[in-house]
Amino acid sequence: MSRLRFGVIGCGVIGGLHARVLTSYPPLAARARLVAVASPSPERAHRLAAETGSEATDVATLLDRPDIDVISVCAPSGLHAELGRQALAAGKHVVVEKPIDVTAEAADQLIDSARKAGRALAVISQRRYDPASRMLRSALGAGELGTLTSGLVEVPLWRGQSYYDSGDWRGSRALDGGGALLNQGVHAVDLVQWLMGPVVEVTAHTALKGHQGIEVEDVVTASLRHASGALTSLLATTAAYPGRTTRLTVHGDRGSAVIDNDELAYFHAAGPDDDTSAYGAYGAGNQAAERRPAAPEQPRDASGLLPAPHGDQLLDFCDAVAEGRPPGVDGEEGRRALLSVLAVYEAARTGTVVRVPSAPAPSTSPATPAPMTPEPA
Repeated sequence: MSRLRFGVIGCGVIGGLHARVLTSYPPLAARARLVAVASPSPERAHRLAAETGSEATDVATLLDRPDIDVISVCAPSGLHAELGRQALAAGKHVVVEKPIDVTAEAADQLIDSARKAGRALAVISQRRYDPASRMLRSALGAGELGTLTSGLVEVPLWRGQSYYDSGDWRGSRALDGGGALLNQGVHAVDLVQWLMGPVVEVTAHTALKGHQGIEVEDVVTASLRHASGALTSLLATTAAYPGRTTRLTVHGDRGSAVIDNDELAYFHAAGPDDDTSAYGAYGAGNQAAERRPAAPEQPRDASGLLPAPHGDQLLDFCDAVAEGRPPGVDGEEGRRALLSVLAVYEAARTGTVVRVPSAPAPSTSPATPAPMTPEPA
């Protein structure tokens, strides 16, 4: 079995997670190897390199290295497409942290560059790789919850003023693109679309209530209409002290489910002989324990996240390159989540109902990446 050789751009919280997953997640050991990390801060790069047994370098040198096959872009959001395109021009495959970028134009350019280069492009959406999410996706595919009727997304987080003051890019239009929704809530938007189908129409409000000196929202509420006609209510905020867990709820006419962070908290699907004509069970009959996927306890990463979802998505990426197929979450999937978020912002700005574009951008039809021969294990 051969291994892909990775370089990571960005040595902050998420770049550190990528580097640690690449060096310590056992299923990746035979498929990937971290070669080097890069950051505008040499101190950060050297610290992360020492922690992960890799090399520290600068971005330009990292991109030019012939012993690197894949670049993980973990820089500020507004630099994702620019750095990704530079990596593609250097012949690398690209993994981009969420969101794909902060504008549709930048996303389209990155997707088009990957297509023309014949290289794989993935956008991190690790929530799809949580066992609870995958179980629910399977149950929905089997029709266990019946006709989907509604969803509820809650992202009630706290980020103190010091969080936004810690970097000039945080809370800026140019590099953060948006606040509580685009930076923190985009994973939940992607996940609810993956489970309930594309969002086609939104109404929304945004506000800045708990912070000063930033250009983006710290509270957003929205009503989302899916292509099926199901409706989802969304709240995302970084002004909910002390911060609570992210919850995603899916309702159907024969069952409901709740995912709390990365755990299946509630699941109930009516059996074939159950009478659903009256008042239901008001939350009784929780089947989550019997439906919850068996998984060993995992220590959380220093970032506070579980390493397995990122690790499993990177493993899928390695398989995609080896098999010459698109990754499970490719550029188009990342673009879909971004367009829904941008539609929320436009609806809040204009006070109107905004439709979400559904068709791929011109000239960005998916292409099969060319397989690359990595180093021997």
